[in-house]
Amino acid sequence: MTGKNSEVLVIGAGIVGVSTALWLQRAGLNVTLTDRSGPASGTSHGNGGILAACAVVPVTVPGLLARAPRMLLDPDQPLFLKWRYLPRLLPFLRRYLANATDAQVERTSRALTDLLGDCADQHIALAQGTPAAAYVRPGSYLFGYPDKAAFDADGYVWSIRRKRGYRFREMTADDMAAHDPALAGRFGYGVECPDHGLITDPGAYVKALAEHFVANGGTLLTDEITGFDLSGDIVTGARTRAGAIAADSFVLATGVWSGSLARQLGITVPLESERGYHVEFVNPSITLKSPIMVAAGKFVVGSMEGRLRCAGVVEFGGLDTGPSRAPFDLLKRQVAALFPDLTYDNIVEWMGHRPATADSIPAIGQAPAARNVYVGYGHHHIGLSGGPKTGRWLAQMITGQPVNTDLSAFSPARQA
Repeated sequence: MTGKNSEVLVIGAGIVGVSTALWLQRAGLNVTLTDRSGPASGTSHGNGGILAACAVVPVTVPGLLARAPRMLLDPDQPLFLKWRYLPRLLPFLRRYLANATDAQVERTSRALTDLLGDCADQHIALAQGTPAAAYVRPGSYLFGYPDKAAFDADGYVWSIRRKRGYRFREMTADDMAAHDPALAGRFGYGVECPDHGLITDPGAYVKALAEHFVANGGTLLTDEITGFDLSGDIVTGARTRAGAIAADSFVLATGVWSGSLARQLGITVPLESERGYHVEFVNPSITLKSPIMVAAGKFVVGSMEGRLRCAGVVEFGGLDTGPSRAPFDLLKRQVAALFPDLTYDNIVEWMGHRPATADSIPAIGQAPAARNVYVGYGHHHIGLSGGPKTGRWLAQMITGQPVNTDLSAFSPARQA
């Protein structure tokens, strides 16, 4: 058990790292939070903002392998690949597609339900008493379909959610219009999922949490960790270009950039960038009561502070190349088709890197080769939703408190 006066270095200031730092601080530990670019500088800024409790079904469902080639060749499908990256992607892709089985969907959905089932409450608890609480908006999350046949075609996904205990209400077009007049005439069928919610400005939210951490005595550094100094199975310091930072315990939470550092800690869970895109319409004429997943295009739309954000798309293309034009164009076409009456001042475009593990389950727990290092990364599409609970779990491990959840599925020592 780590003592109350222990020093902890949390590496990565996205939602997972900031959440971990806050829970450790609240437990009475001395915490330093470091990030190469500052809080919420990556995916924690650009995500869809959804508190997606029901997002427990992975992309890798049975039948994906048969559908993927057609999707890649269709510019109106939300799956893209930078073909020059394919040779480097293949080892990951083989492992990733091998998990598209009923048995693995069962395993993944169980684990993600433990992580996400109460995510709105976890955000409320994390933000309570901080300025960040103003950005947390609990409520319903909608799914919009062209018609009931399209909903029925998604039956596999909804059967898994029902099995995991999620409540939802099927909606006619009239039901959707009654819920939100802004949706009148836009969908033929839908689903309402209660007990979800929206962060109305994800970047500002995470920054507000980090500012609260600093205001309460935490240390925030801007630096890049390049490696670890190990003595046996203990890390004595995290290396930077300016020298090593010593601590009693360490947390690695740098998203998709965790891969090379994790390998030094004995972790072999395959990790890849699943590039995501968003377009924001600034000062929009349409405001939505609830965020909505546009099922036909696999993208979410939510009303944030002063803008309408539309986020989605999966692209494999690695960390080193810039954004592609086609995903932005697809999102804009889809928004124009759904909201032909939308007016706005201007558009903001963004691309970021979701950290994808081969089995769609984050790595959360003690590093196999360094017993004073804990990791929390690999959250795919659900980093914002799962960040607070991941941070709570990691803080409980470090302080010796009982977690009261079987975390074996998340083990960093697993074979994925």
